[in-house]
Amino acid sequence: MEINEDIVIVGAGIGGLATSLGLHRLGVRSIVLESSDSLRTSGFALALWTNAWRALDALGVGDSLRQRSIHFTRFQAFSANSGLPTAEISLEADNKPIDYDSRCIKRQEIVETLEKELPPGTIKYSCRVISIQQFGLYKLVHLADKTIIRTKVLIGCDGVNSVVAKWMGLPKPIDANRSAIRGYVEYPKTHGFEPKFCAYFGGGVRIGFLPCDHKSLYWFCTFTPSDVDYGIWRVNYHRKVI
Repeated sequence: MEINEDIVIVGAGIGGLATSLGLHRLGVRSIVLESSDSLRTSGFALALWTNAWRALDALGVGDSLRQRSIHFTRFQAFSANSGLPTAEISLEADNKPIDYDSRCIKRQEIVETLEKELPPGTIKYSCRVISIQQFGLYKLVHLADKTIIRTKVLIGCDGVNSVVAKWMGLPKPIDANRSAIRGYVEYPKTHGFEPKFCAYFGGGVRIGFLPCDHKSLYWFCTFTPSDVDYGIWRVNYHRKVI
């Protein structure tokens, strides 16, 4: 079966959904191909700064997402070795917020909000792209179910193993040689933490946590395995973060 579409976006993550919604706001129709059988809401949270919130405002979903997050007002750094504070930056001036937003929000809330703003049927689930061909001015997108989509415009938002990037001949992603552990904690009532971004540096690790709202926290740990002082990190991680 062959289908004709003017604009095809591969990948229904934040990038793909935001791109489709941006086109929709301009009155331009697109379809989004997603390999899974439903919206992928897995993942934890993201710290979003000014430019991200400006983009969300342009898409018409910024205010909705702000209602589900809190603005953190300070950034505080600590030594992972001693646990003592080393620096603190205020994100306010004269008790007035500086001209930028700094918030953390759960990934699931972002993708679900974007999806709800799209016209019904925009996202096509269980559509795994296996290959792409150039056919004159068109691209032929071959799906695993043997469907072929002929499109004028093809946009790849399909992650590090992007089929679109491979077809375009782009280089493979570079390994940054850092590993990461991330988590999201929800408290029954309130976590009691101040609205600030706390980060620990030292011993080859970066550990941080920040509130998403009054009941939930996002935390992370990134490290380069060859550089980590595991003994120091283990003691201070349990003592200072958890």
